[in-house]
Amino acid sequence: MEADFQYEPVRDAAGCQLAVTVLADRAHIRAEMREDAAAAGFRIRECCSLEEYAQGPLGALGDLVLVDCAEASADALALLSRLDMRGGKAGAQLVVSTTMGALDSVFGCFSMSAPQILVDPGRAERIIAIGRVLARVPNLRLREMGEEDRLMLLRLTEQVGQIAERLEQLSPGQREGGGAFRFESPAPAWRGEGEDYEVARDGSDRPRLPEAAVLRKLIKARQLRVRFLDAQLFADPAWDILLDLAAARAERQQVCVTSLCIAAGVPATTALRWIGQMVDADLLVRVSDPHDRRRAYIALADRTADALARYFAAVGATELAVV
Repeated sequence: MEADFQYEPVRDAAGCQLAVTVLADRAHIRAEMREDAAAAGFRIRECCSLEEYAQGPLGALGDLVLVDCAEASADALALLSRLDMRGGKAGAQLVVSTTMGALDSVFGCFSMSAPQILVDPGRAERIIAIGRVLARVPNLRLREMGEEDRLMLLRLTEQVGQIAERLEQLSPGQREGGGAFRFESPAPAWRGEGEDYEVARDGSDRPRLPEAAVLRKLIKARQLRVRFLDAQLFADPAWDILLDLAAARAERQQVCVTSLCIAAGVPATTALRWIGQMVDADLLVRVSDPHDRRRAYIALADRTADALARYFAAVGATELAVV
């Protein structure tokens, strides 16, 4: 007998079926998102283009909001900012797909609603994102599924993600930042640390980060290895991310999400996963642009910068950079 993995209608505590708002300018993407949300058990509240939604009457937002924003136009970004505010206040869950070129602008629009942000995703990635939303619905039940079925579904979800990642690695444009990956915008409590990019000084003998030239030399030395050895043998995205942000901090430079993905030295999918994990661990923070509230950067948390300063002092980073 073939297993039935379809969800029953998703309902809230009062027994009302949860609704979804689908917004996408690309018709085929809009149709896919509508179909997948309906299959997951959501009632379609609204399904239209971003422009139609922006110009229409202000109606209630769905419990789930699926948005596809391929171009970072002024009107689109204004709408995303509105959705972020409304979603954050209403407790709606947002899944926003965009392109690599628009990532920085789209990312900067969200500070209240903590959406899942997908970049150039395939349909599988969108389905997985909806699945993550379903996982947060209390007391959700699947039809005719025992514990073994649940484990099988979990493994299947993981395998879909792994297959998508392998396909991305085969894509010619992946190294330039293409591919499908998820990046969750910071939760409302995720704070920026202003414009102070130096390790805090409290009058003690705490070490400071090395000069930017020393850090850049260490980064260059790491990058040179791929000329002589298999790059996969030395892939360490977390360390490359920390090094790049440490050098930027020493230079008092701000780092955008796309730039950090490139600095990680791995496919964008892997880089974004590591950035997300490091944000969750409070190693990295979001820094809002004081001149443009819709733009945000990534920086080291103060405690991370302090830990790196102590590490570089312990290993003698200046001497290492000379070697």
